[in-house]
Amino acid sequence: MDASGLNSAELQRLISQEKERAMVNEMVAKLTSACWDKCITGTPGSKFSSSESTCLANCAQRYMDMSIIIVKRFQSMQ
Repeated sequence: MDASGLNSAELQRLISQEKERAMVNEMVAKLTSACWDKCITGTPGSKFSSSESTCLANCAQRYMDMSIIIVKRFQSMQ
């Protein structure tokens, strides 16, 4: 995309979208790393065991719940 034709508001919007995209990617990477380390104790096979699948799902849900709580806390402080 050629940025020369964008006005300041459009450019700020694009920058904001890219920052949000980067934050989501970082959160997914952290979630993946944390949950993988917690739930996958051995060498994974072609698919996860039932207990690994359950652990990964619960870990991801807790991570997302805590992220929402933290965001709400920061929003209430503004």
